Amino acid sequence: MGSTSSKSNSRMMRIFIGYDGSSCADSALDDLQRAGLPREADAFVLTVSEVWLPPPPRVERVQSHSGAAAAAVLERAPSVSFLPDEVLEASRELALKGAARLRSYFADWRVQAEAVAGSPAREVLKKANEWDSDLIVVGCQGCSGLGRFLLGSVSQKVVSEAPCSVRVARGTVWKQGSPVRMVIGLDGSLASQAAVTTVASRTWPMGSEVRIVAVEDKLGLLGRIAPHAAQRIENHHIEARAWLEGLAKAAAARLRAADLTVSSKIEIGDPKRILVSDAEEWGAECIFLGSSGSRNHVNSLLLGSVATAVVARAHCSVEILRARQSIERG
Repeated sequence: MGSTSSKSNSRMMRIFIGYDGSSCADSALDDLQRAGLPREADAFVLTVSEVWLPPPPRVERVQSHSGAAAAAVLERAPSVSFLPDEVLEASRELALKGAARLRSYFADWRVQAEAVAGSPAREVLKKANEWDSDLIVVGCQGCSGLGRFLLGSVSQKVVSEAPCSVRVARGTVWKQGSPVRMVIGLDGSLASQAAVTTVASRTWPMGSEVRIVAVEDKLGLLGRIAPHAAQRIENHHIEARAWLEGLAKAAAARLRAADLTVSSKIEIGDPKRILVSDAEEWGAECIFLGSSGSRNHVNSLLLGSVATAVVARAHCSVEILRARQSIERG
């Protein structure tokens, strides 16, 4: 993963976790045990109490001395609060609960916890950015007594707008120490190469497997509206396939050097559908994707729209890798 210039090469990985106390949020924490993360890391657990704005002031008609009707705005009594202190206190307790669960899995992690009020997605993005996170972890869906927190719309917003990598976690059934199966989407972009680098750099149980999946659109729109150009397009795709095969071969060599068992596939069709269906058919626990791709002689595979679509449709966890962008802080 990329880094900002302010980061030290020796600093520990920073993992930011949105937590609402739901079973889905607990599954997201459980899932981290299967993510190959370092033995030592800094972690931040955030619980957000979702704030609902109070209704507008009550307007009543009152009679003036002259008999004319006039509108008077009656403010609510100050004692009426739309976010009671006990709600914030419950949030703090949940954040501490999540931190304790995390420490039970990762004894050498330095874990801190915090609770805030606000819009869940906005607060996760804001705090994660302020904390200079390397990876944000959210559940795919959750619901608690504090109100909806990590619903699909929230995780989608975090995936779309986070400046760092994001893991959208779904719990799967597994045995302690059993091998992990992963799919990596590959298109040759810097982001998809970051996915390969990330998987190769982590620590996995013995016998863990990776399947590299590259997808090309056979003829695409141009071939359908300009049949006379089909042969030229076909030649183009022959070259593209050879290029993808070369990329997959290089990626496989790097992953095998990390003691992973590797297979690769080059598919033709819609990457959003193929990546999800391949992962489900193969029994993958996680799909690793880059968040963007450049337009080159192969149609871009891992554009943000593909990444968010895979997050929405996948049966397993999805980790979106992106090179960290420089962010100006005003």
